[in-house]
Amino acid sequence: MRVALHVNVDHVATLRQARGTRYPDPVEAAFAAERAGADGITVHLREDQRHIQPRDVRVLRETVRGLLNLEMASAESTVALALEVLPQHVTLVPERREERTTEGGLDVVGQRASLGPVIAKLRAAGIKVSLFIAPDDAQIEASKALGAEQVELHTGDYANAVGDARAHELASLARGAAKAHALGLRVAAGHGLTAENVGPIAAIPEVVELNIGHAIVADAVIVGFAPAVRAMRRAIARGRSGR
Repeated sequence: MRVALHVNVDHVATLRQARGTRYPDPVEAAFAAERAGADGITVHLREDQRHIQPRDVRVLRETVRGLLNLEMASAESTVALALEVLPQHVTLVPERREERTTEGGLDVVGQRASLGPVIAKLRAAGIKVSLFIAPDDAQIEASKALGAEQVELHTGDYANAVGDARAHELASLARGAAKAHALGLRVAAGHGLTAENVGPIAAIPEVVELNIGHAIVADAVIVGFAPAVRAMRRAIARGRSGR
């Protein structure tokens, strides 16, 4: 099965917001990514709106031809926007204002009481719900119990590890993917993935979707958006095929 690539265009918006201009536009980047082979577009609307803006989400919902995945915390304001815009897919993630990027998985076990009603609201509106979590049995089981249809396994620890530590993290991800799949959850993965390290993740048979942004945008600064997306697509295909 082909692994879906959803390109995160947050950092195109980061560059725009650095100068307060109208460019570069993440909507244009999303169009370029889809033309180059992306299966969908991911954006993270943070509560502090440091990069992606509500306008971006609204325009992307009208223009993205594939799947629009809205990453967000379970804050009231972002939930309200999701219910207004109705992306096909929402991924609930942890969020702290002081972090540069999402630093770990959502504590589904510890936040059952608050996450349950949010998941129910989103699903009632016809939005598929994914939870961004560590490959931990308890978090996977809690995700299933709360009604999530998908989990996205956090690959940051794998991406940052080297040698035996990376092999250990990869094994944990493989076990988590197998566990989630066995429970009937769709399995995605993302965070810190590059063309150099994505292959072993793409090779995990239960993983059907990858969300990748920073590495693609970073490569696009040098080689252009379409070549960066195509290079990532090739790296994923090589990993899946075992070559």
